[in-house]
Amino acid sequence: MTTNGIDPSLLLENYNPPERKTGNQILGKDDFLKILLAQLQNQDPLNPMEDKEFIAQMANFSTLEQMINISSMFEQLMQTQNNQALLRYSEWIGKNVYWQEEGNTKSGIVKSVSQKDNQIFLELDNGATIDASLVMKVESK
Repeated sequence: MTTNGIDPSLLLENYNPPERKTGNQILGKDDFLKILLAQLQNQDPLNPMEDKEFIAQMANFSTLEQMINISSMFEQLMQTQNNQALLRYSEWIGKNVYWQEEGNTKSGIVKSVSQKDNQIFLELDNGATIDASLVMKVESK
């Protein structure tokens, strides 16, 4: 006796669509410009894009480019700020610092300053290393 069965791999509930591989999820100014050029090349010659639409798209392109420039400049500013932090804290070398630890005020003289993962650490004369953000007071010896 033969039975006509349906192959379970053909059922909709067992279907796994192939994973789509696309490029970067973020459109940059080059991608925007390519889209604009493709649109201009493929427009209907009998019904071309109106000036208003073209100007609006160019304004969007200009805005995108300026936002990218601002983002780049902001990253440079943040890097500069991080570099200057080490210089600012280096002024504490040789000075007495106070911080709270487990409810007690502790102190030590700063021997060196280091930076790791955008955090400033102070190495003290007693061998301890503390996060500079814990310091409550700095005074000359």
